Amino acid sequence: MRPERTDVLRLADGRELWLRPVQPADAGPIAGGFELLGEEEVRSRYLHPVKALSEDYLRQLVAPTPGEGFAVCAAEPLPPGEALVGALARLTRDPGRDSAEFAILVSHFVSGQGLGQLLMLRLFEWARAHGIHRIWGDVLDGNTAMIALAQSLGFERHASPDDPGLVRVTLELAAPPKRRR
Repeated sequence: MRPERTDVLRLADGRELWLRPVQPADAGPIAGGFELLGEEEVRSRYLHPVKALSEDYLRQLVAPTPGEGFAVCAAEPLPPGEALVGALARLTRDPGRDSAEFAILVSHFVSGQGLGQLLMLRLFEWARAHGIHRIWGDVLDGNTAMIALAQSLGFERHASPDDPGLVRVTLELAAPPKRRR
């Protein structure tokens, strides 16, 4: 499968979303949607309070360096730039390594619908296709939803030696099965 594909999702509540790669045109809707997030949602994702997303950060998020990063979103079934983005996940390769850091945010508008797992599975596909064997992320110790999601996907939980309020979750990706000819 191509991680860069678009899938149509039907949520349990009947809403339809597109699970697709983030596009540069999504910068405006992502910035606008950020303003609708609660303080705890932002703190859970960024590990500290953030008032707004910088233009630099948005640019990096919506136009990752090919082969070095990937971002996927769950958005309204509208063209990029017009669609409200309800959930977002990104993967950034560690320089010169076969590992990458993930980050994910599912807004309260679409939480509890299984989007976190779908976004992470798409990140796994991209990682495997680009030679990444280890995925990791830092999570607030109190972010039980993210820790539970990570553990359900096979991540291991490690205490952070530098910050007792953080947990590092890591996953060793198995190589995809080889196809028989």
